[in-house]
Amino acid sequence: MLTERQLFLSNLAQTSPIPLGLEIEKAEGCYLYDKDGKKYLDLISGISVSNIGHRHPKVVHAIKDQADKYLHLMVYGEYVQSPQVQYARLLTDHLPESLNCVYFTNSGTEATEGAMKLAKRATGRSEIIGCINSYHGSTQGALSIAGDEWFKNAFRPLIPGTRQIRYNNFEDINLITEQTAAVFVEPIQGEAGALVPDNGYLNAVREQCHRVGAILVFDEIQTAFGRTGSLFNFQQSGIIPDILLLGKALGGGMPLGAFISSHELMSNLTSNPVLGHITTFGGHPVSCAAGKAALEVLLEDELISQLEGKESLFRKCLNHTSIKALHGKGLLLAMEVDNFEVVQKLISNGIAQGVVTDWFLFNNKCIRIAPPLTITNEDIIWACETLMAGFN
Repeated sequence: MLTERQLFLSNLAQTSPIPLGLEIEKAEGCYLYDKDGKKYLDLISGISVSNIGHRHPKVVHAIKDQADKYLHLMVYGEYVQSPQVQYARLLTDHLPESLNCVYFTNSGTEATEGAMKLAKRATGRSEIIGCINSYHGSTQGALSIAGDEWFKNAFRPLIPGTRQIRYNNFEDINLITEQTAAVFVEPIQGEAGALVPDNGYLNAVREQCHRVGAILVFDEIQTAFGRTGSLFNFQQSGIIPDILLLGKALGGGMPLGAFISSHELMSNLTSNPVLGHITTFGGHPVSCAAGKAALEVLLEDELISQLEGKESLFRKCLNHTSIKALHGKGLLLAMEVDNFEVVQKLISNGIAQGVVTDWFLFNNKCIRIAPPLTITNEDIIWACETLMAGFN
């Protein structure tokens, strides 16, 4: 009989020639457990998904409770489903008045696609601008405005009318013109290695979008839900986007994405044509129930208020001559080293010692440090000691 590892390699499509291949049987809190009972501290949270830890009891309860009521009923937007409307209300209660209308999708990538369509429909323009080394998803529309040529060249031709500008480059902001429907920006560039914007950069993008009538889209798929020190990262800058993209932690561990805007802007999808954007499983009731429970835990347990201290502890303990820099904010950090070979060595050593980390798609000189927000100080210290030992 084939082992599950053999079945994994023979029956599941592979996305890399050497997958990690960890056989996880259980996850709880900040830890993963493999089939042999080995315990791993999760320093990546499933790539910023499990912000309140794995299998939080309140999230599991919400999933079971909703599963006892109903699962899929009808395509998104046709029936009044309590998990959807209650979660949308909770989200908008914590957002500015101009972000009062939620469209739930299956994933962050689909949120990107929906926002691209909305921007074109609302402005009557076709040009969509993204930033080099940004990541908004892997579908053709999202890929067209994201990444670098290494990542996207094999899939050309992509969507016409798209272009990229350099993040943190003030001169490139002038490329946003009256032809531009929307500009997609990550308030912190995740896959570029947790790249924080320069002072005034996002303000300048916002002002240029106002000037030319372009829609500003903030992709907070990685940065939202407390990850960078506030519920939503844009709250730290005071810059309000026209459309907000959410995903990853939005579902509390279940698949869920959303794009959020004003009722006025979102109404463009309701006519000419009717059903301007539709999805079968977007806003699945179990995912919405789980996401709502996770957000309630995040708010009630005041996890966000603890982030400054936890970030400071990471910065204090990650102290080695081989570390070139520690980028990022909150618990979205990138530890820069000499090269990818060192990154691979640190990842392998960490896994061997029971610490799971990863690299970044568009910055292979950095180690990803993005644990659940519930990580303890003791685990932070141990994780840092383990990573430092990998340099020896």
